[in-house]
Amino acid sequence: MAQKEEAAAAEAPASQNGEDLDNLEDPEKLKELIELPPFEIVTGERLPVNFFKFQFRNVEYSSGRNKTFLCYVIEAQSKGGQVQATRGYLEDEHAAAHAEEAFFNTILPAFDPAIRYVVTWYVSSSPCAACADRIIKTLNKAKNLRLLILVGRLFMWEEPEIQAALRKLKEAGCRLRIMKPQDFEYVWQNFVEQEEGESKAFEPWEDIQENFLYYEEKLADILK
Repeated sequence: MAQKEEAAAAEAPASQNGEDLDNLEDPEKLKELIELPPFEIVTGERLPVNFFKFQFRNVEYSSGRNKTFLCYVIEAQSKGGQVQATRGYLEDEHAAAHAEEAFFNTILPAFDPAIRYVVTWYVSSSPCAACADRIIKTLNKAKNLRLLILVGRLFMWEEPEIQAALRKLKEAGCRLRIMKPQDFEYVWQNFVEQEEGESKAFEPWEDIQENFLYYEEKLADILK
């Protein structure tokens, strides 16, 4: 069984990246929170270490993890055989938009019919039903797109709507996989900020393999 987070953790105010929020009675702090835009997508090449350690951890109950972090690799192959690879990450800041949809709106909004696209996502959690529907529509439209989605956790996997959405993704040609410990290490090495001149080795958390097996079994049951 994957690790269950203590419900008591929610008693103290915390940001969505696992950082404690300071005194919310501070008028300036409240003003800052109130003035947050209703929707913002953050993009970049590497995400902060604490974001990775909190958001990508493959716990069973993801208390406080209300964002989606999406690391991507795009391999665009021309008819001549030349391959151009790009990578980066997306983070959805607020609840009004999701990183999966933002990827197709901002990172890869159009597909050249002369190019073959192989896209790999490493996502903190699996898509919701609405995002799955957007992915399916894109795959049906762009026949030259191949998409592999590796997820750290399954989002609300017990819900029939979510299960149906994941099965439809598979039927549309999207490959779905649970992230193995080696995949977390790949994200650490290629998408997480490192100290200048240093490259720290990935340190897997205690139950990473157990939680991977837990989610792998759940996904297999859903997709069979």
